Amino acid sequence: MSPQKLNILSFSGNIKILHMTWLAFFISFVVWFSHAPLMLVIADSIGMSKSEIKTILILNVALTIPSRIIIGMLVDKFGPKRTFSTLLALASLPCFLFALSNTFEQLALARFLLGFVGAGFVIGIRMIGEWFPAKQVGVAEGIYGGWGNFGSAAAAMTLPSLALIFGGDNGWRYAIATTGCIALVYSVIYFFAVSDTPKGSTYFKPKKTGAMEVTSVGDMILYIVMTIPLYAALTLLTWKLSPAGVHLLPEYVAVGIYFCIWLLFLYNVFKIVSINREHLSKPVPELHQYRFKQVAILDLAYMITFGSELAVVSMLPIFFYETFHETQGVTMVQAGMLAAGFAFMNLIARPGGGWISDRLGRKLSLTIFILGLSAGYYILSRITPEWPVYLAVMMTMVCSFFVQAGEGAVFAMVPLIKRRMTGQIAGMVGAYGNVGAVILLTVLSFVTPTLFFTMIAVSALFVVIVVQFIEEPKGHMAEILEDGTVEMIELS
Repeated sequence: MSPQKLNILSFSGNIKILHMTWLAFFISFVVWFSHAPLMLVIADSIGMSKSEIKTILILNVALTIPSRIIIGMLVDKFGPKRTFSTLLALASLPCFLFALSNTFEQLALARFLLGFVGAGFVIGIRMIGEWFPAKQVGVAEGIYGGWGNFGSAAAAMTLPSLALIFGGDNGWRYAIATTGCIALVYSVIYFFAVSDTPKGSTYFKPKKTGAMEVTSVGDMILYIVMTIPLYAALTLLTWKLSPAGVHLLPEYVAVGIYFCIWLLFLYNVFKIVSINREHLSKPVPELHQYRFKQVAILDLAYMITFGSELAVVSMLPIFFYETFHETQGVTMVQAGMLAAGFAFMNLIARPGGGWISDRLGRKLSLTIFILGLSAGYYILSRITPEWPVYLAVMMTMVCSFFVQAGEGAVFAMVPLIKRRMTGQIAGMVGAYGNVGAVILLTVLSFVTPTLFFTMIAVSALFVVIVVQFIEEPKGHMAEILEDGTVEMIELS
C-alpha cells in the first residue's frame, strides 16, 4: 500500500485495526449519549422536573474530564487492546443500572458513572498512532475520530425507533439496555481481534505512571499551570450542582467536593514533581527531549474546537427554533433536524482535517482551520430571524467543517510528540475539549446566542496567535528499547 493512500475498503493489516477501533469508539459514544434522544420519555416515566433533566445532562459529562487523564495513563501502561476492551465491558454495568432505574437519584448515579466511557476516545488515538506512519496518521486519526464521534448522532437517529419497536412504557429501558449489551459483546470481539502494535514492533511505555515525564524544569512548571483549568472546570461543575445552580447538592457537600478537588490538584502537583525530579536533576540529552509547549498549545486548540462543538450542538436546536419559529414557522422538531447538520459534518470534516494536515503540514493546517472557525462563528453571530433558513443552515455547516477539521488537525499531531506518552498526551488534550464545553455552556447561561458566538470567534483568534508558536514535527523521535538501544521513529 502506498504510504500516501489508504484503502479504507480493505479489512486487513492496519486498515482492519482502524475499522475495529473506530467502531469501538462509535459504540462508546452510542452508550454515552443513549439517554439524550429519550430524555423526555425518561423524564415522563420517572416524573422528573426540568431542573432534574438539566442535572442529568451536567452529570453526563462530569466524570469525563478526570477519566480522560486516568485512561491516558492506563492505555500507556497496559496497551489499547486491554484498556478499550475493559472500558467497554465496564461501561455496560452503569448502562444496565440506568435502564433499571426507578428514581431520579438512581438515574443521576448511573449517568455520572457513565461519564467515564467518554474517555474511550483517548485509547484509539494511541492505537492508531502505533499502526500508521507519520504520513498517514493524520487522515487515519481523522477517520477514527470522525466516524467514531458519529455514534452520538447514530444514537439520536436509532434509539427512539428502537424504543418504539420494543413498545410500552419500558421501551426506553430496553433500548438503552441494548446499547449496554452491544458494548459488552464488542469488548470481547475487540480483545481477540486486535493487537497493540504491528508484529515485530515495540510498545513503548512510560518509565513511571501518575504524571507525564517532561524534559526541562520550565516544561514542568508549564505542565503544572496547564492542569489548573482541569480542576477549575470540575469546580465549576460542582457549583452548577450546588444551591447556587440546580440545587442537587447541599451546600456542605459542595464545599466538601471543592476541598477534595483542590486537594487532588495538590496531589497531582506532588506526583508531577516527584516523577520528574530525578531525571531533571541533570540535563536530559537533546535526543530524548520534547517540548511540553506542544501539548499546551494543542490543549488550547482542542478547547476551542471540540469544546465549542459540544457547546454549540447542545444549544443549536433551541437557537434555530427561537430565531425562526415566529418569522418562518420552524417547529422544534424541524429545528432539531436542521441543527443535526453540525454533528453530521463529523463524517467528512474530521478525516478531511487530518488528510489536509498530512499534506499541507500540521501548523499551517491548524492555523487555517481555526481562522475559518473564527470567521464561521462570527457569521453565525450575525444570523437574524430575517435570514433564509437554508442560508443559516449552510453557514452552520461551513462553520462546522472548520471546527471538526481543526479537531482532526489537532490529533494529527498528538501521536508525533512522544510515542510512549501518546495516551497521556491525548488524555490531557481530550480533557481540554470538555473543559472548553463546560466554560462555554456556563457563558451561554449568562449571555445571548449572538454574544456567545462572538465570544467564541474572538477566543479563536487568540488561539490562532498561540498556534504560531507550535513547532512542526520533523525528523525523528527517539524511544529506548528494553535492551537499552534507541529506536528512531520517523515524524515526516
